[in-house]
Amino acid sequence: MSVDPMAYETQFFGFTPQTCMLRIYIAFQDYLFEVMQAVEQVIVKKLDGISNCDISPVQIRKCTEKFLSFMKERFDNLFGKMEQLFLQLILRIPPNILLPEDKSQEMYPYSVEEFQLLQEEIDQLQEKYKTELCAQQALLAELEEQKIVQAKLKQTLTLFDELTNVGRDHGTSDFRESLLSLIQNSRKLQNIRNDIEKEGERLKTS
Repeated sequence: MSVDPMAYETQFFGFTPQTCMLRIYIAFQDYLFEVMQAVEQVIVKKLDGISNCDISPVQIRKCTEKFLSFMKERFDNLFGKMEQLFLQLILRIPPNILLPEDKSQEMYPYSVEEFQLLQEEIDQLQEKYKTELCAQQALLAELEEQKIVQAKLKQTLTLFDELTNVGRDHGTSDFRESLLSLIQNSRKLQNIRNDIEKEGERLKTS
């Protein structure tokens, strides 16, 4: 069998030409064995009809095997020549033929240096895409955080509205003004407390 890889032919056919020839060889060989077996059975039946025949089935089998070996040797010799013809003239793509999927190489030829530059450009674009994808994911995460903050703010405003309604029910017209006044009074009380503590410390030291 041929050892030429025939990669371009394999790309076109979808199988290696050597595999095709091997299958043909096995098919012919199987057919030869079947024919010899059928011939042997016919000879045995014919001899069974002849009286006083000294030829036994064992002798017939030996003769069949000898003839089969002879035929196989001739067949291998002929098949080797047929394989060369098939691989050279039938299953081989001429060097001037270009497959349809490779037409772009003929229309847009690239040197090795140009191909390397193109590959580097592709790598840079891929890195840029990854960077932009990470930035997009960060923005999406920030938007999610903003949604959470907005939801909490909405809850807080709802709480203030509820407290305002409660204040109105108890005679307070504006809860926000009441809360602001409470904060201011708390600060005044804190300042008075601080003044008292300072005065107490001053009296202790005097």
